[in-house]
Amino acid sequence: MIGVKGMAEDGAKTFYLDDVAVGDRYLSREYPLDTTQIKDFARNFDPQPFHLDEDFAAGSFFGGLAASGWHTAAITMRLMVESVPLAGGLIGAGVELSWPRPTRPGDVLHVESTITAIAPSRSKPDRGIVTLQSDTFNQNGEAVQKLVSRLLLFRRGGE
Repeated sequence: MIGVKGMAEDGAKTFYLDDVAVGDRYLSREYPLDTTQIKDFARNFDPQPFHLDEDFAAGSFFGGLAASGWHTAAITMRLMVESVPLAGGLIGAGVELSWPRPTRPGDVLHVESTITAIAPSRSKPDRGIVTLQSDTFNQNGEAVQKLVSRLLLFRRGGE
């Protein structure tokens, strides 16, 4: 959790608009995913048979049980919150999202995020928009999600 002085509760440094640069990279921890998690998420938020039933999923487009893309997105968000220490949190101003391959039971996910653009606001000098490319990979280095986020980020003392 981010504190008001730009420090995470664990004492780690957080970054303001003045602190970041295009090319800055952030790596998350690994997150293991299992069948139970996939089915629990699907029952609550995306109850489609290819997320819930192995037999149905085997004959589906996915060729086997697959996590909901929204489950992958939720895991990605958790990993980004933990690994991209922006002061004030990750405040979204829009995203582009794609899932190039399914996330499967047994996958171990991690996120690699890179700042690709910084646009200080012309009308509000206390803030800007940072574009962050966040790719979620499985244990084989295969991308299971590609996310481009536009995030509101304040200058030091601006929030």
